[in-house]
Formats: sequence, C-alpha cells, structure tokens
Amino acid sequence: MIELGNYNTLTILRSTSVGLFLGDKDVDDLLLPNKYVPDTFEIGDEINVFCYLDHEERPIATTLQPFVKRNEFGFLRVAEVNEIGAFLDWGLEKHLLVPYGEQRTKLVEGNWQVIYCFLDELSFRLVGSSKLSKFLNNEVLDLTVNEEVDLLVYRYSELGWDVVVNGRYRGLIFHSDIYQPIAEGDQLKGYVKQIRPDKKLDITLQPLGAKALEPAAQLIYQKLLEEGGHLKLHDKSSPEEIKNWFAMSKKTFKKAIGTLYKEHKITIKEDGIHKV
Repeated sequence: MIELGNYNTLTILRSTSVGLFLGDKDVDDLLLPNKYVPDTFEIGDEINVFCYLDHEERPIATTLQPFVKRNEFGFLRVAEVNEIGAFLDWGLEKHLLVPYGEQRTKLVEGNWQVIYCFLDELSFRLVGSSKLSKFLNNEVLDLTVNEEVDLLVYRYSELGWDVVVNGRYRGLIFHSDIYQPIAEGDQLKGYVKQIRPDKKLDITLQPLGAKALEPAAQLIYQKLLEEGGHLKLHDKSSPEEIKNWFAMSKKTFKKAIGTLYKEHKITIKEDGIHKV
C-alpha cells in the first residue's frame, strides 16, 4: 500500500498529457504531475516519490523533499492562519495544517514552531500538532547513561530546555548544564546524563566522566596554541569566564587542564596556563 506522508518506490505505468501515472500491486492511478517528471524515463522504471494529498484531497506524488515526514518532528514556519487553523510551510505546494485543536498555544503567522506530523485517522489527512507530549513516550527507554543521542530543542521552561530525544522520548537540559546558546528548533547532539526512577531523562550537551576529558583537553590545548601558548585562565578562574571561553563547566575545565598538566603539555601559573 502507498503510505501517505512518506517516500514510496513506485513503478511508472503510463505517460499522459498531465504527467506520469504511478502504481504498485494495489494502486495504479497515482499522478506525478509534469513539473516533477524526470527528464528521462521509461515505462516500467521505478521512481522514489513523496506521497501526500493535494488541494482537492486526492493522493498525489512529488519529487520535492518535505522538511518533515509522517510520524516525525520538525521545525516549520507558520505561513498562514485562518478560521481552520495554522498552515505551515513544509516544503511542498500544499501547506501542512495544524488545526486549532492540535495547537498547544495559538500559532502566529511568520513564527516558527516545532510540530509532529501524523495521519489523522478520522479525516485521513496529514496534519501537524504542537502538542508534542502526547507523541513522546518514556515508558520503555532504550537508552543508557552517557549514550550519545539526537536532540530537537522545543520548549523553554524555568528548569531548562525540553528536548525531543532520538525522535521518541522527552528529555530536559537543565540551565546548569547549558554552556552555549540554545534556541527552539536547534538540532543538537547530546548525552544521557541521568535516567530517573520516574523515567524522566536528564540530558547534557557534553559527554560525562572520562569521555568528556579527551575532547575538552584537546579543545583547550588547541585554543592555547591559537593564543600563542598562553591563556589567562586557570583552576581559580570563575565559571563564567570558563563558560565564555570554552562552553564547558568549571569542573570539566579543571579536569581537562589536569590531564594536560599530567601529560606535560602545560604549566599552570598565577597568570594562567602556559604551553610547555
């Protein structure tokens, strides 16, 4: 069966004045309009296309690449708002509808929003939702502490930033673990800091323990070389100074320069660290 909201590999069945008709063993009348027809093709060739509903709610194929697919999270611009809901630009001719019932807060034209794209079972339409919590489930976590994960930043709170973890789970980066600018829609690499008994995930942007030391030490040493062999930072520098220079915690910084010192790459003096 053709899956709406996803890529499908279909067979070119016939060529007409309006485009190519594609199909598989179940469907034989899916139109790929002329504007998307490849320069060269033969009847019987297979072609990979994205399938969705056109303005008249008919299944149609396109070679355009959407910014988000079915059952995925994405960060999209609100192109229009009317009495039906908000319409988001997802890279296709027809915008993606986010009905008012699927809006956590009212969406505003011109703003950007993290949404989840899904197939509404009642209307059989692809729609978006900014009520992300109902699409995130931490009940069965296939993760381990310090595992590298993919993050999508989606909401700011008093505690920190809520993030989608590996496209499946909800996590939180506490403000105390943030050493770089973060904004809604950012796609980042992170690490599982803690899995709480209630299945909540604490996420950090830096690896933990021994894993963090080697890249942190390399970063500091590279900066030391760029600055001519002297940095006005040491183990008594303020956390703010260290954060501004290296986007890392003072604890990580101290361990990293300790590693460099043991490797006889630096000396630590009152005016900072020096290359040996």
